[in-house]
Amino acid sequence: MQKNTIKLKLSAMMFFQFFIQGSWYVTMGTYLGKTLEFTGIQIGLAYSTAAIAAIISPVVVGMIADRFFSANKVLAFLNIVGALLLFWLTKIDSFSLFFPVLLFYSICFMPTMSLTSSISLTNLKNPTKEFSRIRLFGSFGWIGAGLLISALGLESYSTPFLIGAGVSLLAGFYALLLPYNAPVKTAGKARIGQILGFDAFKLTKDRSFLVLLLFSALICIPLAFYDSFTNLFITDVGIKNAAAAMSMGQIAEVIFLFSFPFFFLKLKYKGSIVAAIVAWVLMYGLFALGARTGETGFIYAVLPLHGFCFTFFFVAGQLFVDEKAPLSLRNSAQGLISFATYGVGKYLGTLIAGNIVDHYTVQEVYRWERIWVVPFMMALVFLIGFIFLFRENSKRRDDLNNPLPESV
Repeated sequence: MQKNTIKLKLSAMMFFQFFIQGSWYVTMGTYLGKTLEFTGIQIGLAYSTAAIAAIISPVVVGMIADRFFSANKVLAFLNIVGALLLFWLTKIDSFSLFFPVLLFYSICFMPTMSLTSSISLTNLKNPTKEFSRIRLFGSFGWIGAGLLISALGLESYSTPFLIGAGVSLLAGFYALLLPYNAPVKTAGKARIGQILGFDAFKLTKDRSFLVLLLFSALICIPLAFYDSFTNLFITDVGIKNAAAAMSMGQIAEVIFLFSFPFFFLKLKYKGSIVAAIVAWVLMYGLFALGARTGETGFIYAVLPLHGFCFTFFFVAGQLFVDEKAPLSLRNSAQGLISFATYGVGKYLGTLIAGNIVDHYTVQEVYRWERIWVVPFMMALVFLIGFIFLFRENSKRRDDLNNPLPESV
């Protein structure tokens, strides 16, 4: 009974956390462009705050949760402060103030992604079987937020930020009801490296961890093409109800999160990640083929693959990091993977994708077949590199100064 209660609490935590971002993130561009009349560059900068924040904050916040405070209390603090900042955003109409407040909010929010994963993994007896089904409720939260905003017709208003603020405040107080896990006490005063979260980088002494971290960042570069330009692409080629079409990826994500434990038994870590990258290669390839031939059937066929890719790549990566990291660095290690993916990878990907699209846009006509070939080739190269360089060794590193031998 107690086990089911903990799972229920963790599921609700995931629902709230993803509902918060899902309430305003997708529609922010419409609000900024149509209502506040921000320029395209300003809208792009607003969206870049998430990547900038993911570079700055997750590792440091993870260290705080590892060493000083229980992760659930850190989560509570970040959500309550975040609620106040989201409310403030509804009162701002100038970019000069909107950008720094949104950046400050993102610095508070981005670590919550790794913290919710860490809290879940710490309190589950069998994470490989149970975590994906807890994470499933995050997808429900994101989808639920989108459906609510769409049903109420709030895309061009500041109300989504207000809704996000309300749920963030609720999630903050709710976090105090989550399981308490005492921070790991270490002898002596904290070094500057510990305070800044640098101890998590010691995990890169292990080759398998280093390779996973590197390729997690690299694969998020072509992923940025999907995040930034798929909606524009499918609208440009004549597909109506683009948002509904893209929701096939979210529906697929729900299905695969539920079935992930079964596939993981067969594929393990390396197989799951390879399968995700293969699916990305296929998706970008068929995007290019659909753009060249004009056959939208190719595009519809692969839109659900994004949900498969996201589940198998990110969930497998989070599970691997949880098994690899010593108990004293669990939160910092999850912050480090967020730093690599949502931070470095997404930020570089956004810059590269924007330049590629500009390069292949002639007289306001997008040459999509050439645009999609770029992430296709990138994903293919990263796939080959990962297959040859990654060796699956998931034993926990309790002694960072004495690396475990790699298994072949």
